[in-house]
Amino acid sequence: MSKIHGWAASAPGKPLARQAFDVGGLGAEEVEVAVDYCGICHSDLSMIHNEWGASRYPFIPGHEIVGRVTAAGSLARGLRVGQRVGIGWTAGSCMHCRPCLSGDQNLCGELVATIGGRHGGFADTVRAHWAWAIPLPEGIDLASAGPLLCGGITVLKPFLEYDIKPTARVGVVGIGGLGHMAVKFAAAWGCEVTAFTSTMAKADEARGFGAHRVVASRDGDAIAAIAGSLDLLLVTVNVPMDWSALLGTLAPKGRMHVVGAVLEPIPVPAFSLIGKQREVSGSPTGSPVDIARMLDFAARHDIRPQVEMFPMSKVNEALAHLEAGKARYRIVLEAGS
Repeated sequence: MSKIHGWAASAPGKPLARQAFDVGGLGAEEVEVAVDYCGICHSDLSMIHNEWGASRYPFIPGHEIVGRVTAAGSLARGLRVGQRVGIGWTAGSCMHCRPCLSGDQNLCGELVATIGGRHGGFADTVRAHWAWAIPLPEGIDLASAGPLLCGGITVLKPFLEYDIKPTARVGVVGIGGLGHMAVKFAAAWGCEVTAFTSTMAKADEARGFGAHRVVASRDGDAIAAIAGSLDLLLVTVNVPMDWSALLGTLAPKGRMHVVGAVLEPIPVPAFSLIGKQREVSGSPTGSPVDIARMLDFAARHDIRPQVEMFPMSKVNEALAHLEAGKARYRIVLEAGS
């Protein structure tokens, strides 16, 4: 039997404890990856606390993994031992359904989440289907690359999916773990970027990330002043907002795209959509090809998440730091420390 050693959640609300798990032999289409770095995403907190009702204990969290291939199954393709790879939210998909065969593997009905029923990256080793272990491009900063594998592709996916033009006017709601990356990507894409934040103390930082304009997200008058101006409004927060006001910022044929896990229903008045032919949409992460394109774009434009580093042994302190809202703006754990 093969063993994985990592920091595991045993029940909701319990601190993580280092444990060993027998995981059996390596599957024919799997690769084993030695973890060098693993980002902490708010989704890890949600899974640790079972906020979505999908957690299965005990499990090792962590799905923003940067590491090296140490072993490959007999049917694994395109990877070699020693190669640097990244693994994000997804560790496997069926590879034979219509979405998989269409290049939308992230929409597979049998999708295997990296921390859904298996062990993730707060560990020494992790496993995934070979197609979901994405080769890292030359020049990418390994220490900060982990958050790109979940948050980065999450915010870039609508640009790829909806053919957002470099001339587009883009709004980003929330300048946090997701939002600060969204501003960086949108600016590098060539767009005019408006950042919406409830904390105007972040205004200078938002401009430093590439925002051309900063608007207070709780100021109705400030939001009304830009009504009808945005081609894409990317919502990265997970809290209720003045949705009517935000929809009003959209230009004709504008789109509000939701990537933040807002648990409450979002009211959408029909006439707000019909009159201006607006759209509301959402998306998860992306396919392996999407993730590879995102990584290439990030490497070319030197897009790096702003990260705070913690040793893996201080994972509980790092989680508390994130839960307290103190992270600026992503946390990365360094393995072997």
